[in-house]
Amino acid sequence: MFGNERGGVVGSSTYWRVWEEAREYALPPGRVDSLLTGRPYDLRHACITRWLNAGVPIAEVARRVGNSPEVIHRRYHGCIDGHEEAASAKIAKVLEEEGDAA
Repeated sequence: MFGNERGGVVGSSTYWRVWEEAREYALPPGRVDSLLTGRPYDLRHACITRWLNAGVPIAEVARRVGNSPEVIHRRYHGCIDGHEEAASAKIAKVLEEEGDAA
């Protein structure tokens, strides 16, 4: 995503140093030392978890974060628990509204 002054890859030590400095400017004071801001990846993980818990379809989450649905399902399967019941309720509601209830 970012290149160094010679067009190469930014070194990990530089990346982490910049992240440490940027957190204080980019985040609210109560979040600077949060466990979710220890690494940039932690923010990504929290975002994916939040979207899945909100009921965003796995395929859409995968598209937005650049992963396959299989990867999202495998890594975040705990966030998806309970979604089957919600999907079944939606299906039952539509069938009932259309007069197709079993």
